[in-house]
Amino acid sequence: MVTSPTDVKPEPLPYTEHDKLGPLGSKNALLHDPKEVRSAFVHEFVAAAEAVRNAAAGVDKSAAEAIHDCRKALRRARAVLAVIGDALPKSERRAVRAALQQSRRGLSAARDHTVAPETLHQLPLDDADRATATAVLANAAQAVPPVSDIKHVLLECATSATAQAAAIDAALPQELPWSGVASGIRSVYAAARRARREAKKSKRAFHEWRRRSKELGYQLDIIKTYAGSRVEVLSTEVDAASDTQSPAVDLIMVREFVQTYAQGIAGDAVDRLMVAIDDQLADLMKASRRAGRDAFEARPAKFERRLSKAVKRDLANDLAPGSDGAALA
Repeated sequence: MVTSPTDVKPEPLPYTEHDKLGPLGSKNALLHDPKEVRSAFVHEFVAAAEAVRNAAAGVDKSAAEAIHDCRKALRRARAVLAVIGDALPKSERRAVRAALQQSRRGLSAARDHTVAPETLHQLPLDDADRATATAVLANAAQAVPPVSDIKHVLLECATSATAQAAAIDAALPQELPWSGVASGIRSVYAAARRARREAKKSKRAFHEWRRRSKELGYQLDIIKTYAGSRVEVLSTEVDAASDTQSPAVDLIMVREFVQTYAQGIAGDAVDRLMVAIDDQLADLMKASRRAGRDAFEARPAKFERRLSKAVKRDLANDLAPGSDGAALA
């Protein structure tokens, strides 16, 4: 990997402030006028790309914070793509999704080295398991990516995100109806609901539930800014479920981290530490699934209807006289 990226600068976003925001009009227009809906979601993707750029610019202040903010912004961009993806040409949709995935994966190792030590330190372990965890962390410390490498990856992420924002703006049709938005959100909800069900016996499925839940949360967060309190109730329910997933997901990552950096440590000691981790992970996964049951109980079609109904009601005061909000159906 290149280790001297300090002279590399991501290209600026290809939008003026007016082009990004545009004459968005009323809140109601943003959700029932297909052109305004399109403008809103392009703006949201551009904002996510800008957040990636800002994260990259802050790496010297705090590499850990820059990594966290960049991954968060990339996930938000992925959430927007999931909403508008069906309106894009299939090849373009796949290319943007692959670019976003590559960017997040490029930061995974650096993220693990930031989160794993803190997670291991907070785990309640006996003296023997604590000694094993300390040995694992000592091994891992030898593989921490240098800041120069992290800078390079962050700058690549920023450049890629900028390019994907321009590609989406060029490829997306000039109109995006609410029905397409609702369908995109429904698909993410359905994937999250299915993963939650499968997570009873699968750590991989639990991690998938977390990813889709976060995307759904970002999508509802966007919609509620253009709607109101009823959509916010939906958003709060999903966010509450997502919050319970974080400790379990961190432990899933720590399991892999321990296995990766267990070289030179007695196998029985590593096995004992893994049992301690798995015992706590099982409890966290069970509690999280229980906490998320209500948020993901409804069938996808019912969830979509509830969302559209919430949007209509939130915007009822903004509708023009004589309008019944049918454009949102």
